[in-house]
Amino acid sequence: MILIVDDDRAIRVALTLMLERNDYTVISADGPDAAMEVVRHQAELELVLMDMNYTLSTDGEEGLTLLRQVKVFQPNLPVILMTAWGSIDLAVQGMRNGAFDFITKPWDNGVLLERIETAILLNRPHTTEEPADRPLHNLSTDVDDIGEATSTTSIDRHRRRRFGGAEDTLIIGQSQSLLSALATVERVAPTNAPVLITGESGTGKELIAQAIHEQSRRAGKPFVKVNLGGISTALFESEMFGHKKGSFTDAKSDRTGRFELAEGGTIFLDEIGELELASQVKLLRVLQDQTYEVLGDSTSRHANVRVVCATNADLRQMVKEKTFREDLFYRINLINIHLSPLRERTDDIPLLVHHFIRQTCMSNSLPIATASAEAIRYLQTLPFYGNIRELKNLVERTLLMSADPSLTSPKGEGWILSAMNFQEAYQQNPVDGGDHSPHLGGAGRGSALTLEEIERASIAASLEKHQGNLSLVAKELGISRGALYRKIEKHGL
Repeated sequence: MILIVDDDRAIRVALTLMLERNDYTVISADGPDAAMEVVRHQAELELVLMDMNYTLSTDGEEGLTLLRQVKVFQPNLPVILMTAWGSIDLAVQGMRNGAFDFITKPWDNGVLLERIETAILLNRPHTTEEPADRPLHNLSTDVDDIGEATSTTSIDRHRRRRFGGAEDTLIIGQSQSLLSALATVERVAPTNAPVLITGESGTGKELIAQAIHEQSRRAGKPFVKVNLGGISTALFESEMFGHKKGSFTDAKSDRTGRFELAEGGTIFLDEIGELELASQVKLLRVLQDQTYEVLGDSTSRHANVRVVCATNADLRQMVKEKTFREDLFYRINLINIHLSPLRERTDDIPLLVHHFIRQTCMSNSLPIATASAEAIRYLQTLPFYGNIRELKNLVERTLLMSADPSLTSPKGEGWILSAMNFQEAYQQNPVDGGDHSPHLGGAGRGSALTLEEIERASIAASLEKHQGNLSLVAKELGISRGALYRKIEKHGL
């Protein structure tokens, strides 16, 4: 049930007819008092469509007061504000007070219906448990952050997730934070709600954006990626909205903008925190009115595009510092999906490591290797400032640098990568991440220890762990007993 609150009878009738034609149940009120009577007694309300002014005043205070009152009685009820006296400041005030969205009169029926549907869908209760027989979906995407699958064998639903697409690409992990993010993806993807994906570089933001697109009703339409950090203010309009031949000095031919390329689909705006203030204003208009103009063409065009943004910046802090527009922040941040850094979800590291090992071995025609338990524990202590991208790079480098791949485990599983193998590769590619180095016998990033000292520390730690059992030590380190004897003698252990 939708509650319409407006003092203009003609508007109430027009909205009621439009909504009822689209199978919504509607109840209307002509002012705040009548509206609050409904809010207090109607538990079935799904949404309030509310005017901002009910007297001669045009400052919107009456609407803001009513909004606050509604939120007291039904805090989770979505409210869409409507006014003929629209202003950016009023929109921001409404969002601060808990409004779901803000529409100016006269409205576009298609846009209004879309936002109503999104608000209702997102507010419906949902269960956190998925049906056991729910199918996984393929995900076609670039492997910049997480990597593509190398096997089509059966996959544990809670460890690897697939979303729709042509290639067999996976999101791999079992940490609670990742599973929570994926649950949000599945919940919001079918709507048209704008989504802001936050997280450090290398955590998989682009992959999550692709998953949202592939799970949406726009999956068959284009998915257009735009790196806003690489677009200057001077070229922003031309790149995003296109231009006509002759619209400026170097416009020697027509150019199709990114929004037009994404028509009907999804546009992924990466590094939105890098966007200059002048360009932020131009982007806000598209998101607010869903219209844009091609340079050199005075005709406005409708943008039927779902917007997903990503950033590794703290946009709330940028808003405080006046380097990012507050109205744009509220417009893109209706739904936020945060991807935790890898160092905070170490449960995902074993799965990712074994996946990357298999992937690298197959692509380089190497015998399939495995990582020892000690190696996994060592990797789980590293800070990984580059997150999954850095882990993938370290696994590849370790495999290619490791000596004697002909060594196999007693079970014939191929050669075993030890903690020492990863340490040596890690030391070869230091990254300045501050003094957060893990220590294994004193060895870590930023350490002045030599490789021989690292080797000695690793052997000593393994000997202590296995209480002098040389067979277990040799197996864990991935070397033969003879080699282990020589190294023990060499290091005086």
